[in-house]
Amino acid sequence: MINITIPKPDVTITKKDNPELSNIYGFTDFHLISRDKGGIFMFYNRDKELLFVGKARKLRQRIKKHFEDNVSPIKMHRDEVTKIAVCLVEDPVHREIYETYIINELKAKYNVDKVFFR
Repeated sequence: MINITIPKPDVTITKKDNPELSNIYGFTDFHLISRDKGGIFMFYNRDKELLFVGKARKLRQRIKKHFEDNVSPIKMHRDEVTKIAVCLVEDPVHREIYETYIINELKAKYNVDKVFFR
């Protein structure tokens, strides 16, 4: 049996209620997320329920895209996201393994691909 441990987040940003600064859906701290490193990201709601898990070669760009484009799996649920947790994982194979494991272990609500628990 393989033992996988979910990594601890390297960066966590939270939604602000009434942000004074420029923001995307209430998030003002995107600058804390690495621009040129890869990893996995997890979107949570205010009840700490995992909504979505993704992976990216360049984290900040990919996470922002989920809030800006029309093809994101969370496009209808962007307002639900109140916390974004980011784990730096450079190896693409490890990113794939962590993403699939977290989706199924923590039962991410809006992930439809890579789901074995439904």
